[in-house]
Amino acid sequence: MFGFGKDPKLQAEDPPKPQEQSEGTIISPDTYREERIPPRQSRTKKWPVLDASGTPYIDKTNWKFSIVGLVEEPVEWTWAEFKALPRVQVFADMHCVTRWSRLSNLWEGVSTREVLSRLKVKPNAQYVMVYGYDRGWSTNMPLEEFLKEDCLFADIHDGAPIDDEHGGPLRLVIPSLYAWKSAKWVRGIEFIEQDRAGFWERGGYHMLGDPWREQRFREDW
Repeated sequence: MFGFGKDPKLQAEDPPKPQEQSEGTIISPDTYREERIPPRQSRTKKWPVLDASGTPYIDKTNWKFSIVGLVEEPVEWTWAEFKALPRVQVFADMHCVTRWSRLSNLWEGVSTREVLSRLKVKPNAQYVMVYGYDRGWSTNMPLEEFLKEDCLFADIHDGAPIDDEHGGPLRLVIPSLYAWKSAKWVRGIEFIEQDRAGFWERGGYHMLGDPWREQRFREDW
């Protein structure tokens, strides 16, 4: 009788705990909450796939990561150059605006603070626009959210390279905000002075997206 292999992303009933993580791993503060699931969310043991327009084809030999906007000099990295940057591990939960939460994700990649350390950002930069390879996709956030200790550009999830449908080869991870802010298939960022709506924000999603305050939709929409 034929069967199917076990889903490698399927979690056990009891998710890993922050206290169990190896020394040096950055622990997202929300994982220490007594109640780790935000209002009107439900835990999933799987890792659902959601996106705006399908998985783009990305050739890593031509992959570029560009940084523009309010910086003294624009920066561009190849895949090999980006992979050579210092790396971190982050243990964090993920909350999707569609009401699922996946707890205890272990990410690996380059922290947003490390990226910033390679730049000279102008003092009037207050927000960040993140751009994806998926057909003009973008999302916005305050610079202070982007630079929290548990934020990173990840290429590893739970010990394995992030597959294409989940945003590989590189996705942003912003644990304190709803998961649409954790942009998949990242191709670059722009530092800006005034907040500007991204793809889903132009469609009515909240400009910030804090799951603990249920900021799903814009009040002015």
